[in-house]
Amino acid sequence: MDVQRKLEILADAAKYDASCASSGTEKRDSSDGKGLGSTVSGMGICHSYAPDGRCISLLKVLLTNACNYDCLYCVNRTSSNVPRARFTVDEVVKLTIDFYRRNYIEGLFLSSGIIRSADYTMEQVVSVARKLREEHHFRGYIHLKTIPEADDALITEAGRYADRLSINIEVPEEASLAKLAPEKDVRAIRRTMGRLRLKLDDAQDNNNNNNKTVTKAKPPRFAPAGQSTQMIIGADAADDKTILHTSANLYGSYKLKRVYYSAFSPIPDASRALPLSAPPLVREHRLYQADWLMRFYGFDVGEIVDESAGMLSLDIDPKLAWALRHRDRFPLDVNRASREDLRVPGFGRKAVDRIIATRRVTSIRAADLARLHIPRNKALPFIVLSDHRPSPHLLDGARLAERFRPKATQLGFGF
Repeated sequence: MDVQRKLEILADAAKYDASCASSGTEKRDSSDGKGLGSTVSGMGICHSYAPDGRCISLLKVLLTNACNYDCLYCVNRTSSNVPRARFTVDEVVKLTIDFYRRNYIEGLFLSSGIIRSADYTMEQVVSVARKLREEHHFRGYIHLKTIPEADDALITEAGRYADRLSINIEVPEEASLAKLAPEKDVRAIRRTMGRLRLKLDDAQDNNNNNNKTVTKAKPPRFAPAGQSTQMIIGADAADDKTILHTSANLYGSYKLKRVYYSAFSPIPDASRALPLSAPPLVREHRLYQADWLMRFYGFDVGEIVDESAGMLSLDIDPKLAWALRHRDRFPLDVNRASREDLRVPGFGRKAVDRIIATRRVTSIRAADLARLHIPRNKALPFIVLSDHRPSPHLLDGARLAERFRPKATQLGFGF
């Protein structure tokens, strides 16, 4: 099989893994004439977006889509009837270098099916990163998928070459993983996450100590962009409250950079244990919005999800839904409220910074909202300004929620 055909198969097989953003790593380039590549922004094959809005591109492939495991939700499971392919280590290295020189990519996202054993697979994955760094002096971004059962020495070596490591938690509940992926052990996954956290903490402590002392010796490098994970959404019966509680636990226990949510996609010859259709993609979007509220706005899971429903609203975003459930907190005086109280629909983190900076010198008026990049229609029913106060009937009325819901549209016939 030629490399072109392998690339078609293994790039397509990698598309189900969503955790491929290249944010958070150290800045490197080859402007000094040494090495090849950089971690600055670029454009190319697999487009992802960093938290600061940069569009980044990665060569996103599997080393092989052959796998010993028979995870029911995975198109590459051992019982799946799909074409199989396998790259050699040198083929992945050459593809990465060639694509980078053509300005197609800025880095590599490499995963693999489990072949022979966890240690053998992890050694093959690490060999790609080692050759790129040591033989080709590649300074671009590298994200490696970690095999939970692999030897600790291999994981340590992976962190030496990779910018980010990730282990997929797969599904939110342990019982679901036992049912859908019986060969995988959630305890082994979490143990490896814990080991990664300890190594990341040690690397951070070494960096901090190195900055305080004058020394020529650099501390050992270990995955400067941290670790992440991914959950499949809709493959089991877990509701959004359960998913977000799992995410909150992962963030707190393992200091993850990101939890990625991937909507389940029906696969050929699927098991009867799986749903017949995919969940609505907007559910995945709402989970990302809720995740953002937890990480950057200090919301608790119990605040984000209506306890009686257990699911996020698909019609309106989680912050707006929270505001509608807590109308007693509004209208809020924007010119006097504390930063912690500025939980207003349409107010992002940067908007709050602009509000606080602006009100130090002048009172904020309705005309200022556009300059502060705040959507008027979303915010005005919930706030008091120098020249604006919403009608009590609007805020307390049952029609306020309907004002924000998408307008009904006539379904077409699809032809």
